Amino acid sequence: MTVKQSDPQAADAYAKTTRNILVSVEPVYLEHDSMPENGHYLWAYHVTVKNNGTDTVQLMSRYWHITDGRGGIQEVRGDGVIGEQPILKAGDSYQYTSGTPLATPSGIMTGTYHMVLENGEGFDIDIPAFSLDSPFESVSVN
Repeated sequence: MTVKQSDPQAADAYAKTTRNILVSVEPVYLEHDSMPENGHYLWAYHVTVKNNGTDTVQLMSRYWHITDGRGGIQEVRGDGVIGEQPILKAGDSYQYTSGTPLATPSGIMTGTYHMVLENGEGFDIDIPAFSLDSPFESVSVN
């Protein structure tokens, strides 16, 4: 289950826990770097990965599934995040910021991180689905 956090300082944060590892994401529309007149919309997203378990884990790779407002899909796979493969001991957190462009004023992202325990066992953890909403998209509730 994906939960939109109610913390007022993280009003636009989304969070999900898999195997005692919490992933929270805060997307931000980058108005000054976007060019809506050219169909170029840019977002930053700040991710926190917190190991609430008892085992040490390493984030080895990422998979992103990005859907734009027209239903176009982009998939991104790669080693680690921002060039790193962080190791998180029990209670540790790791934070990073990255970004994504879209050709539409809205979209949604979700994905997984592949983690490895010290004994070599690998498993995937979920990245919560989060919406990318610009002020150029009017949202209406049906």
